[in-house]
Amino acid sequence: MELTTPIDFPKPHFTFSYRQPILLMGSCFADAVGERMKQQRFPVDVNPFGTLYNPASVARGLRRLLAPKPYETDELFEQEGLFHSFDHHSRFSKGSAEECLKEMNENLSRSADFLSQASRLVITFGTAWVFRLKGEENRIVSNCHKLPADLFIRERMDVDSIVSLWTETLTALWEKYPDVKVLFTVSPIRHLADGSHGNQLSKSTLLLATDMIIKTFPERTDYFPAYELFMDELRDYRFYAADMVHPSALAADYVWERFAEHYLDKESGELLTEIQEIGKALAHRPFHPESEAYKKFMFQTMLKIKSIQDKFPYFDLSNEMNAVKKKL
Repeated sequence: MELTTPIDFPKPHFTFSYRQPILLMGSCFADAVGERMKQQRFPVDVNPFGTLYNPASVARGLRRLLAPKPYETDELFEQEGLFHSFDHHSRFSKGSAEECLKEMNENLSRSADFLSQASRLVITFGTAWVFRLKGEENRIVSNCHKLPADLFIRERMDVDSIVSLWTETLTALWEKYPDVKVLFTVSPIRHLADGSHGNQLSKSTLLLATDMIIKTFPERTDYFPAYELFMDELRDYRFYAADMVHPSALAADYVWERFAEHYLDKESGELLTEIQEIGKALAHRPFHPESEAYKKFMFQTMLKIKSIQDKFPYFDLSNEMNAVKKKL
């Protein structure tokens, strides 16, 4: 008996691996998946500018990483005692310009270096709706930082403008780093501030745009159906968080498992299984930690870690080994 509508995954254009640094940028769905990859010890960097929702802001962030000019004071503004950047999420906002610039530029430098080593890039679009700051440039901002609404023009990007922007951005990326493969996805998180119909129009625009991008660059890009997984296989409010908008932890875990199932190469799939087993062993809380049975269990875990390290010598398990030794 089928209780869901299963999503068919076409054969991926490329795979992901523990050997390949992975940069994730985009909406809070990128944060959710990136956090799970961190937990499973993948070499990842997640949202160096904070959460970015629309295609223009993600592209702007990526272009800044390709030419990492440090942010300066004139790129900040002060609002209610905090300094902000229109390129960054509010988690970068600070009480002084110096503190604000320090964190932004440290992240910029670190992530630009990370991108120079990365071979995989995951881009998650959240919404096609954007806010333009009124003025000479009418630039699209990543975050309004609660400024008055009359300072902005709200509009929805169309498919052609997204495709054109990302064609230019990907071309710039590959001119500098030709081996990077890019996986696009559309966040299943609804933006109900746009209204239910507005949200559907937005998601449809993003889906059409990503499809055109991938057809333009079929060897270097691919699409992961996170939106479709959530809308079809997880079509039930028990998979939502309390706000009835964001996926629950269970749903995010499920989407991550489907990603791992279809996009990890064979070696990394095996290593992931091994790491999860070690993680469960270390998380186990015995009733009698001083018992011989528990010490034997930890000794077996230590042997398991040694076996994994011998099998995958490029993977560092020194932290796990030290954790086991403390329990012995």
